[in-house]
Amino acid sequence: MKIALDVMGGDFAPQNPMGGVKLALETLPQIEKIYLVGVPEAIQREMQVQGILATDRLEIVQAMQVVDMSDSGLDAVRKKKDSSISRAVDLVKEGKADAVVSAGHTGAAVTASLIKLRTLPHIERPAIAAIMPSMTQHWVLIDAGANPDSLPEHLVQNAIMGSAYARHVLGRPSPRVGLMSNGTEEEKGNALCKETGKLLKKTPGLNFIGNVEGHDLWETPPDVVVCDGFTGNIILKTSEALAHAMFSMIKSEIMATTRTKIGGMMAKPAFKAIHKRTSADEAGGMPLLGLNGITIISHGSASPYAMKNALRMACETITHSINPHIIEAVDKHLDQRESEE
Repeated sequence: MKIALDVMGGDFAPQNPMGGVKLALETLPQIEKIYLVGVPEAIQREMQVQGILATDRLEIVQAMQVVDMSDSGLDAVRKKKDSSISRAVDLVKEGKADAVVSAGHTGAAVTASLIKLRTLPHIERPAIAAIMPSMTQHWVLIDAGANPDSLPEHLVQNAIMGSAYARHVLGRPSPRVGLMSNGTEEEKGNALCKETGKLLKKTPGLNFIGNVEGHDLWETPPDVVVCDGFTGNIILKTSEALAHAMFSMIKSEIMATTRTKIGGMMAKPAFKAIHKRTSADEAGGMPLLGLNGITIISHGSASPYAMKNALRMACETITHSINPHIIEAVDKHLDQRESEE
């Protein structure tokens, strides 16, 4: 497997992306080559600092421009054609790399991937699929931030893609699909939610269970939760912030007295297990589904461990060949809809 890494993308670039590379070289033997895309001098300096030796598994690809967080996604692609994210996506487009990984500007990564790779047949917009934890099982949140403004038809496509991902990657034989709303009743929700619900009820081959609300996500969630990118990104970031705040509060209380410190030491394995289940670093990245290629979006503040796992996520997405499964699911949906009409 060959992966293009946007080394200049992220709040802590190039340190953390290169730290992820160091860990990946040690733990992910399935990676044949990592293209290190960015400013060569910065990459070489970071390799020296972190003790990363030159190897046939690494190749530096020059890209002298860096996308700023203040840039719009479209401007980042059109005005900074020599940016690390643009050059990284080019490697996938040219067939040199099997996937691209970036912790940089999400809008730039989505726009560059959309313009250069295009979407799969009958998919109008790509969507970010985030794997989320709960008390019972992991589930797919789609869209987690690619498209803040969506039409009902886009959310139907998200449901089909998310269902295909849950079936073939998470191993759910008949994925249950829920629509994010402010209540489970059909009359709840805004105009987008209500219209999408009507379409999902009529979507053949989809195991649609109706609306779901906030508390459903952490207790007994369906396999796939569908929403627009604006709502999904708020859910994603709020969930991550809440998990971090809860662990900080628990730690503060444990350190308050000698008795609680002793109890904390005894419960340490349980805390570690829960942290592993809820930490965004464990997933590392999120696949951008619906593209004629593979793009993995990581968090801007991703740690080296998270960047390693983003590279692992790229490997898993390649292995599961999710795009042919999405094409098959969309074609099946269209065939069934035509036969019913």
